[in-house]
Amino acid sequence: MKRVIILALFFITTIATAQMKNNKLNWHTNLEEAQDISKQEDKPVLIYFTGSDWCAPCKKLKEDFFESPEFIDKAENLVLVVIDYPRRVEILSQEQLDYNKSIIAKYNKQQTFPKIVMLNPNGKEVGRISGYSPSRETKGHFEFLNTHL
Repeated sequence: MKRVIILALFFITTIATAQMKNNKLNWHTNLEEAQDISKQEDKPVLIYFTGSDWCAPCKKLKEDFFESPEFIDKAENLVLVVIDYPRRVEILSQEQLDYNKSIIAKYNKQQTFPKIVMLNPNGKEVGRISGYSPSRETKGHFEFLNTHL
């Protein structure tokens, strides 16, 4: 029985480590911290507003755009922030959810998801794009990204 448990733990650890290595993106959940990094590194901040557990276009955008090799390469020049607004309350702590709501109130007043907002290193908004097409075409999102990089 011990061998089975040890083997299972080894297997789970191996999978988790492989997934973390494959995900090269460093998503922050605190905009102020990200803005500090942005100023230090002179990189724009990309804020991604998502409803991770209920927003079908958000899930598709994540898969098609944010997980694409092209975005991952460009992300080196960005400070990434994800602001999640899930329906299942156990996904985030109440503190994080309250914080996310305050950022949504400032940058996503219409509460449209998905939404991407770009800030320059001084914290000034320089662009935004909302929604994602059912045809799963990422061209507009890459054009937005290229325009603001």
